[in-house]
Amino acid sequence: MVLTKSQGKLKIGDKAPDFILPGADGKNYSLKDFHKPILIIFMCNHCPYVKAKINDIKNLQEKFNSKLQIIGINSNDPDYDEEDSFENMKIYAKKGTYNFIYLFDESQGIAKAYGASCTPDPFLFDENHKLIYHGRINDAMEPNQNVKSEDMKRAIELTLLGKKIDFEILPSIGCSIKWK
Repeated sequence: MVLTKSQGKLKIGDKAPDFILPGADGKNYSLKDFHKPILIIFMCNHCPYVKAKINDIKNLQEKFNSKLQIIGINSNDPDYDEEDSFENMKIYAKKGTYNFIYLFDESQGIAKAYGASCTPDPFLFDENHKLIYHGRINDAMEPNQNVKSEDMKRAIELTLLGKKIDFEILPSIGCSIKWK
């Protein structure tokens, strides 16, 4: 495991790069399918940092369900860890592990287009798919820490009110994306 800080190449106000990716639910998805704010999180199945945040992510989807769509994208090379294979993504989806859309970026081209570097690496876009926030989900940066500051929740609330982010944006940290 290599601890990595999110960096990204998108800047606030940049348009989200388009994609067409297969979902663990058997459907294909494109950026054009979403007409409300979206939270794209580059993630995977095996990362302890993702596992520590999965309930926080699910809670965000549940809280903002009618106003926001969370999209998980797995760009990890499944040859690095079989747990990240598309077949295992489907198994997780069938178990109900996720309450959001989970996509597979087999070519890793989408992760590269966004400049994603770690898991989890969250990007929040408004309804026009312009980047509003690229930072941590909360301040619990290690798997066993307690949450004191819910940065992503606050960013989503401000976005839904049409307001700008009014706090310091701090990067996410996690395992490095496993490149081919």
